[in-house]
Amino acid sequence: MHVLVLGAGVVGVTSAWFLRQQGYDVTVVDRQNQAGTETSYANGGQISVSHAEPWANPSAPLKLLKWLVRSDAPLLFRPRLDPVQWRWAMAFLKQCTASRAAYNLRQIVNLGIYSRAHLQALRQDIGIEYDHLERGILHFYTNPEEFESALRPARMMRELGCDRQVIDTNKAVELEPALAPVKERIAGATYTAEDESGDARRFTQSLAKKAEEAGVEFLYNSEILGFENTQDRVLGVNVIREGRHQILRADNYVLCLGSFSAILARKLGLTLNIYPAKGYSITVPVKSEAAAFNVSLTDDEYKLVYSRLGDRIRVAGTAELSGYNRALNLTRCRTIVRRTAELMPDAGHWERAEFWAGLRPATPSNVPYIGKSHFGNLYLNTGHGTLGWTHSCGSGAALADIVAGRTPDVDFAFTGL
Repeated sequence: MHVLVLGAGVVGVTSAWFLRQQGYDVTVVDRQNQAGTETSYANGGQISVSHAEPWANPSAPLKLLKWLVRSDAPLLFRPRLDPVQWRWAMAFLKQCTASRAAYNLRQIVNLGIYSRAHLQALRQDIGIEYDHLERGILHFYTNPEEFESALRPARMMRELGCDRQVIDTNKAVELEPALAPVKERIAGATYTAEDESGDARRFTQSLAKKAEEAGVEFLYNSEILGFENTQDRVLGVNVIREGRHQILRADNYVLCLGSFSAILARKLGLTLNIYPAKGYSITVPVKSEAAAFNVSLTDDEYKLVYSRLGDRIRVAGTAELSGYNRALNLTRCRTIVRRTAELMPDAGHWERAEFWAGLRPATPSNVPYIGKSHFGNLYLNTGHGTLGWTHSCGSGAALADIVAGRTPDVDFAFTGL
């Protein structure tokens, strides 16, 4: 049986890998010239089960109102004359109740634990290298109110099996000495020893190579235009490849196009409530080993994540809901540099920062679409927001099970099951 996977980001490539492991003939289609060059290219690098509190929670509406007047706000909503954006925003507000936030957190944690286990097993099985570190993730708080508000979600995560421990400032500095210069500013911290970090682009491209060796076909430089379909089945995918129109046909199809999944799905009359959340990152060379961190960090006041990728430092964060524009906003880039240089002035060559922006496929609940659509042979694996890297292996493994007619062994609300 032949499966056509649309998209060669980290979610598409892991889907292809796990489908191939189950014996399917798999073809992956992408408009770029290699895997992992869009949203997977320069993300925050964290495998962060502990980063599970949904954006939509009871405190979110007031924060968003305060942030509307700040160009450097961690989450920036730029209103547009776009009904898709407003539909997303209204659905987001409906998810801001305590009960919905708790339900969504449970989905995100369960999928995260399942996914991390699959990543670890994959790494052991095939020996893939991607500058990974297994030193946990430390969330630190410089705002006492933010720290207090984090205690309840951390407790809920522990109850679900994510061992996010609350620690004091002394323990935080013991775990990561690079925080010592700002010790007096830290109000509190949490630490999740089982979380990890690594370069998502390197992982995606390395796994794509392994998949190709295992028999997966990759069709790069292929622009996906739309579908041929009946009322309940997809018959083919229209692409422009190397300047020529082609129709690619398969038995089953998997939609893994991130933020662009929603645009393509609309051509089938299928509504996916996914909206692009533009995120930014900087990558800098390490300047001083003594001053640089080794434990992956999350600065919760500014919503920034820090990962050590070999001799590089990656800092990523912020979210801008402003459509499909990927242009760099230099104000937001400089905010990241200013904050990181302020906390760790000698850690990196901040003046040599490489800026990047990518579109993260956000759902109002932060829970992705994984499973069946109402088209009998079209499957979904998309809408992972900021957790595509964290959830990729579990999503790919679960999707392969669903295509094979099995129920994945994880407590998660799969689409169409």
